[in-house]
Amino acid sequence: MFQDMSKVLSQSIGPFKELVNIQTKMLEELTRQQMECTKACIDATVAQTRQMQSCSSADELIKSQQEYAAQLEETLKHANDRNLKALNDARESVERLAGDAFDAFAPKR
Repeated sequence: MFQDMSKVLSQSIGPFKELVNIQTKMLEELTRQQMECTKACIDATVAQTRQMQSCSSADELIKSQQEYAAQLEETLKHANDRNLKALNDARESVERLAGDAFDAFAPKR
C-alpha cells in the first residue's frame, strides 16, 4: 500500500518537476543571452570611446555616433528576438505539459 501511494505521489509530482525544469532552462537561457548582450554593448561603448579620440572634425564625430547608435540598436534587436524565442519555446513546452496533464484526466474510451 505504501509503495502504491508513493508511486501515485511520484506520478502526480512529475508535471511539477517538468515545469520547474522548463522554467530553469528558460531562465538560464535568458541570463546567458543578457550577459552576451551586456558584453556586446560594453565592447561597443569601449570601441566607440576609442574611435571618438581619433575624430578630427565634428562631422566625423557625428558619423561615428550614428554608427555606434545603429550598432547598439542592432544588438538590442537581436537580443530581443532571442529573448522572445526563449520565452515562446518555454510557453510551448508548458502548454504541451499542461495538455498532457489534462489528457490524463480525459475519460478512457
